[in-house]
Amino acid sequence: MKICHRCGHEVQLLSELQRTDSCGRCLSDLKCCLNCRFFDPAFNNQCREPQAEWCPDKEKANFCEFFEFRETSALTQPGTGGAQSSHDRARAALDSLFKKKT
Repeated sequence: MKICHRCGHEVQLLSELQRTDSCGRCLSDLKCCLNCRFFDPAFNNQCREPQAEWCPDKEKANFCEFFEFRETSALTQPGTGGAQSSHDRARAALDSLFKKKT
């Protein structure tokens, strides 16, 4: 499923994603780096596609020709009752290190 990076709402696309398309719930841009499967903060330009140009605002719509909407499993979404995402598991592990023991 395709999920909005801002609100987590499932996006239903009836046709090919256009640069001007926005989320039906929060109105954030859909064709942006944060919704792309190549987005990765650990890589150069924060993108796993080596030929992609630098995009300074990762939340704004762009003209990237390498954009592919990130597919997400329902099991990794918060509130679905499924498995936690790796981010959520890491956060829980970190939080548990700093809890006071009584």
